[in-house]
Amino acid sequence: SALHKAVRGSDPDAALYWLCRMLEGGEDPEFIARRLVILASEDVGLADSNGLQVAVAAANALAYVGLPEAEYHLTHATLYLSTAPKSNSIGKAMAAGKSAVTDGPTPSVPMALRSTGYSGAGDLGHGDGYLYPHDHPTGVVAQQYLPDGLTNEPLYKPGVHGAEKTIKERLERIDRILGRDGRD
Repeated sequence: SALHKAVRGSDPDAALYWLCRMLEGGEDPEFIARRLVILASEDVGLADSNGLQVAVAAANALAYVGLPEAEYHLTHATLYLSTAPKSNSIGKAMAAGKSAVTDGPTPSVPMALRSTGYSGAGDLGHGDGYLYPHDHPTGVVAQQYLPDGLTNEPLYKPGVHGAEKTIKERLERIDRILGRDGRD
């Protein structure tokens, strides 16, 4: 918990201390690697998606070379994640998505989104009206992707740190093209 919270708090010195204390205390290095992979998405997330790659690479390096050499990789991941911009929008989006599924209606998939890859799909109306975004100059189209009965309240609301600032700007541009309300 102390390691995780130090990384979340962007304190590389404290994170390094807790990592070393865990390793010197005999903590299972695979447990540490799993925690780093988890926090890469839970606390760094889309603010720096490379964090997940670094954490997974450290876990793979641990499996490949073992200790003591893999201490370099665990330290690398810990310091990278500690100094990366932070966002918990993935967890918030996950909770919002799960809530939409479990607390809301269970509507049907819109006809335009249904699979057409089998004989008879066209006779059932599957795929009717589907707009292929790549055929449009903006790369996006005004099309219903959520099922009927679900609110237009965004499930994913990007943060403002790191790469999520760019994601937020991109989604705002898409919302303007489609004439939708923003994600704030």
